[in-house]
Amino acid sequence: MALTPQNNEAFLREVDEEYRREQMIGLWQRYGRLIVIGVVALLVAFAGYLFWQHRERAAAEKEGETLQTAYDYLGANDFKGAAKPLAELAQSKRDGYRTLALFSQGDVLLAKNDLKGAAAKFAGVANDASIAKPFRDLALIRQTAAEYDTLKPDVVIQRLSPLAVQGNAYMGSAGEMVGAAYLAQGKRDLAGQTFARIARDTTAPASLRQRAVQMAGVLGIDALPQDVAASRGMTE
Repeated sequence: MALTPQNNEAFLREVDEEYRREQMIGLWQRYGRLIVIGVVALLVAFAGYLFWQHRERAAAEKEGETLQTAYDYLGANDFKGAAKPLAELAQSKRDGYRTLALFSQGDVLLAKNDLKGAAAKFAGVANDASIAKPFRDLALIRQTAAEYDTLKPDVVIQRLSPLAVQGNAYMGSAGEMVGAAYLAQGKRDLAGQTFARIARDTTAPASLRQRAVQMAGVLGIDALPQDVAASRGMTE
């Protein structure tokens, strides 16, 4: 008895489904154990990742508490009490806490007038390639300031000239030491230009800009900002 087109289509569909079912059974029999192992491995890896995240978070919270303890001691001028938590954080694998600890240790040494020790702490940050560049640049400035009196002017200029440029966040602090180093070399023109750049840098602290205006004026350069110069012209 011949099959109608509808029965024929239903028969082919059943055959196709049976074929696919046999394929799936064959695949499961062949690769089922590997699939189960793979799924279990993924679940174990995910659980391990969650556990690692939890441990990292807990460790970070603990270091945050340690840093606060150190700051509490420093706020009370208890350098001895702050020494232990700062020393612990200075060995941290987390760049942020390690950097803050090293800067704080350097500040403590400065307060004790241990310029050599402070410079070494700041140098540790400045030479640590794993720390973000803005912090390394700041550490280099702090290091240079701590040992300025022991450095030759050309060393100061070589170190800080790359930072004493327009647009750099530390242009004022670096430029002031570069300008002073140029003066020590007798290069009044370069010193005046450096101080003038600081005076016209609107991002520099007002006190620093004011000193720079005075220094540039002594060296024969009118470094008043344009807005101030214009207002003076209107009142004359």
